[in-house]
Amino acid sequence: MNRPDRFAAPDFDHAIERRGTMCNKWDDMAGVFGLDAPDALPMWVADMDFAAPAGVRRALEATVAHGVYGYPGVNEPYLDAIRWWMQTRHGWQVERDHILSVHGLVNGTALAVDAFTAPGDAVALMTPVYHAFARVIKAAGRTVTELPLAVCDAQYALDWNGWESRLTGRERMLILCSPHNPGGRVWRAEELREIAGFCRARDLILVSDEIHHDLVLPGGPRHTVTALAAPEIADRLVTLTAATKTFNIAGAHLGNAIIADDTLRDRYKARMMALGISPGLFGLPMVTAAYSPEGAAWVDALVDYIAGNARIFDEAVNAIPGARSMPLQATYLAWVDFTGTGMEPAEIHRRIEQGAQIAANHGESFGLGGAGHMRFNLATPRARVAEAASRLREAFADLQ
Repeated sequence: MNRPDRFAAPDFDHAIERRGTMCNKWDDMAGVFGLDAPDALPMWVADMDFAAPAGVRRALEATVAHGVYGYPGVNEPYLDAIRWWMQTRHGWQVERDHILSVHGLVNGTALAVDAFTAPGDAVALMTPVYHAFARVIKAAGRTVTELPLAVCDAQYALDWNGWESRLTGRERMLILCSPHNPGGRVWRAEELREIAGFCRARDLILVSDEIHHDLVLPGGPRHTVTALAAPEIADRLVTLTAATKTFNIAGAHLGNAIIADDTLRDRYKARMMALGISPGLFGLPMVTAAYSPEGAAWVDALVDYIAGNARIFDEAVNAIPGARSMPLQATYLAWVDFTGTGMEPAEIHRRIEQGAQIAANHGESFGLGGAGHMRFNLATPRARVAEAASRLREAFADLQ
């Protein structure tokens, strides 16, 4: 796309000090991992170490400068910005009244579980997958049915034959992560249609979490919106989207549940009303500014930068005997398989945390298929990625 005249290329190499800012990723590293050295590297929480686009900051500054922070009301500009973005970037025409605003996509997922399942029901997850899904399912008194993904040509793949025996008959919902976290896989349209058919045949609600849909790396497959791949399941489809992951504004706690079916949407809205869910003041102008031509140009620069970081990281990790980084198609999260080293997870953790002084997500937390893997956040200045790569090589130097 053509970049607007006012767009200035972002400086993703600039290191911004985040310690002491109530930052989960940096300030909680010591408590969670025991890493308190000044040079410890946090590569766990999935937010970026980059400043949000200038237009987003200007919008927030204008809101703050007004000085009155009351209840937000009319939000048509926000809804229209979402509609413009989905049409322009994803070819998806969304009606204004199909968009419901939630407090981020973990909240959006929890609301779907609450609205469309009952205690004792089961929710299916294709694992390994984003760990918050299982957390909210279990907290709601539901059970998790894990459907382990296969690995084919170094990428995750659907495993229909292996899944049938794992179903209990109590499943009422399947939660899809598209693109996939932690594997960074972009699902093809035909795969999405297969998933949709699976849900229709078993009368499952399909919740498609597409929070990473803007973070698709150049040169690879394009993301397909589930609603476009399988329009025939609109009566059972909830699509979750957000600008927060794309533009590093997760602190706004704002996302969208986009539901075309009136009956399904009314059930979801009823739970929102019962729980008092409504958007906060500050996220609305931030998202409105982000979903713009200037924001689009920023994202284009971002994914180019992440791709460069991934090349540096993968080259180093893949040189460690027995370690393999899954080729990254989307997200900024590297998923590394250390099982080929023959080490137990505890030893892998020890080498990475105590040896390399890096905080990364343990693969076991992502469910079946995750043991022996680690997830690393690459959305940080390139010098840190290069340093992390060097430390990992050193931590496993005895294998080389």
